[in-house]
Amino acid sequence: MKSKIFGNIAEREAIEARITDFLNSAADVLSAGTAASPRAAGDAIQELLSANFQSLLGPDNCAEYSESFARRAMADLAFTDTTGLYYVVDVKTHRLSTKFNMPNLTSVERLARFYEEEKNYFVIMMVSYDVEGTKMKVHKVHFAPVEFLDWECLTIGALGWGQLQIANSNVITINNTITRRKWMLTMCDELLEFYPKEIAKIGDRITYFRRIKENWLARADE
Repeated sequence: MKSKIFGNIAEREAIEARITDFLNSAADVLSAGTAASPRAAGDAIQELLSANFQSLLGPDNCAEYSESFARRAMADLAFTDTTGLYYVVDVKTHRLSTKFNMPNLTSVERLARFYEEEKNYFVIMMVSYDVEGTKMKVHKVHFAPVEFLDWECLTIGALGWGQLQIANSNVITINNTITRRKWMLTMCDELLEFYPKEIAKIGDRITYFRRIKENWLARADE
């Protein structure tokens, strides 16, 4: 079943606009301490969104809502829409003055398992902002399922099965015409190129430490 939120550009953009306006109108989001730290500011933004996200979605888009997840969980927020589709939302923040940012999204294996259920959506909410003093200014909000992220702006990091990452938070390309099937097939192709390169790296490391071991075997105990 297609999402009425993400199958409709106008609806998705309306939600992005409501989030942007809400954050820019919120007073006292940041203190002198949190404003100085991108991590603390990001936590403050996420906390504010968690408390208000259900109303920002609107009653026509949200039947059930949850904001209680373990720190290492796939989601920061989750909701079920009125048609029974289930969305987990990973909130990311990017302070524009930091210039470069390469956030982790999720394990490719975890995503593959999650997408075995067609009703599931893994959604990225990226809030791009800057700070003047203690005043936050949100410049752009991206709110889209991961399959809307063009592979030109994604990469895979060498952690576990592979960690899906945004290559550069300053460059996010949304492509809402690609199907989930095509996007997942591209991910498989990316991984089938990625894994042999990792195997080659491991081979080089094995050779290196064999040589190190030989050097130490040739030494006498003191």
